[in-house]
Amino acid sequence: MAMLKITLTKSTIGASPKQKKVVEALGLRKMHRSVELADTPQTRGAIAKVSHLVTVEEI
Repeated sequence: MAMLKITLTKSTIGASPKQKKVVEALGLRKMHRSVELADTPQTRGAIAKVSHLVTVEEI
């Protein structure tokens, strides 16, 4: 299964509470930190909700 490297590139300060929860659910806590998650439809949907805050790379 393919993996995705997700990096938080913008702050969640101006984001809505729902977007902040999505970022935290992805496992991102601090700016410029990365997590590696499996490429599933659920992960892709969460990334789509906060695409303006994160950068995604395929591993």
